[in-house]
Amino acid sequence: MPIRFLSGGFCETQLQSPLHDASANSHMTVLARKLGLRDYFSLAFGAMIGVGWLVLMDDWLGRGGPFGAMLAFAIGGLLLLPIGYVYGEWVKRLPDAAGEAAYTAQVFPPIVSYFTGWIMLLAYLIVCPWEAVAVGKLASYLIPSLNSFEIYRIAGQPVFLPRLLLGILMTLSLAALNYRGIRASAIFQGFATTAVLVLFAIVAVASGLHGSRGNLHPGFSATPLISILLVLQIVPYFMTGFESVPKAAEEAHQEFRPQGFFRAIVLALLVGAGFYVAVIAAVSYAAPWQTLLGKRFATATAFGQVMGTQWPIRLILIAAMFGLFQCFNGNFVAASRLLFSFGRRGTIAARFAAIHPTFQTPSIAIIGVTIATLAGLVLGDSLLVPVTEVGSMACACGWFAASISLFLVESRRGARLVAAIGAVVALLLVAMKVIPKFPGHFSLAEWMALAIWLLIGTLMHLSSNGRTTKVS
Repeated sequence: MPIRFLSGGFCETQLQSPLHDASANSHMTVLARKLGLRDYFSLAFGAMIGVGWLVLMDDWLGRGGPFGAMLAFAIGGLLLLPIGYVYGEWVKRLPDAAGEAAYTAQVFPPIVSYFTGWIMLLAYLIVCPWEAVAVGKLASYLIPSLNSFEIYRIAGQPVFLPRLLLGILMTLSLAALNYRGIRASAIFQGFATTAVLVLFAIVAVASGLHGSRGNLHPGFSATPLISILLVLQIVPYFMTGFESVPKAAEEAHQEFRPQGFFRAIVLALLVGAGFYVAVIAAVSYAAPWQTLLGKRFATATAFGQVMGTQWPIRLILIAAMFGLFQCFNGNFVAASRLLFSFGRRGTIAARFAAIHPTFQTPSIAIIGVTIATLAGLVLGDSLLVPVTEVGSMACACGWFAASISLFLVESRRGARLVAAIGAVVALLLVAMKVIPKFPGHFSLAEWMALAIWLLIGTLMHLSSNGRTTKVS
């Protein structure tokens, strides 16, 4: 294969070794290559759309009001398009499950590359126990008896045995699904994505016939700028998922064209942002948004109020359950592939790079993500909140690293300009969480959560005995 060098002397194909080596050595066991454009869109959209639109709607409206929240998600989706372009360019050059770690390895020392990937792993990994906890919350709304048999409390929050068992069952089921093959996981992801969009559309149209534009006023919770900023700073966490496409890039089917990665990323960004804007608009149109503040499952409550019946509530909860499954599964896939890539590169213990000889899945990495999810699940949702806030900043850090890396290796002016815009956007999103002058900045709990995660990453790196794969 001819090798073409980018500006600065960096090799365009130097990190394509997982696929290149497999073609040169047919005896090697590699990840199964079975994914197409629809699968990548479902993976990205599914990782992006979970149950936040149901369980946190009152928080979004309280932060920005209807117009503030809608504008924040619309602006956030547009601002992330340059970053989506960056990932589309990178994945065409380096279809490597390491993602940001592979991209930054082109221009930065190995330790920077490793911790860039490690902090990005947090953004995916923390979603898994969060969704495992959320499934109990959703189910208990329909079956109140699940809120019984309290077994312990953490930070004053009770942990109920039925809800805990339900979360464990869901985690093990998705782990088994992924363990047995990416094709089954992709089919499940596509079905869940379709179900979310169709079910929400049915309820939104039905409630739209009964709502009122007067419910949207006042449009902002504070001044327009403050209202938008308060919501915009959490948008990265809820829009995280489009960059999960590169983590599964090695599993594209043989006929898949590299441009398809970019199409899946952009489509997921546009549809995802549009979905969030539509949900906020539908909820605010259905009921006066001030009456929804502090309400559990404000989205379902609004539709139930305007329709005067229970079927919209149940339909929304079913849609949210599918959203929960697809978000859990999408982030599970991304987290396990990142962990697998770290083991393959030698930056953590090499056993995480093991591939199942029959199913062609990263079996040990899947088991590792499963164990981490179960550990977070038993801690309860109270301790997950600080780490969730860190997850928003973590993904923005990964976006910045990918953007600045492309800027440094790219020779085309237009591409460099887009990469620079992406880097600036990502840097501003990071600044909103770490600079005290911004409202909603990190508290002590969030700084502690970040420090603990970095410490775990350091220990995992040291456990590899300093053996790092040479990538250039």
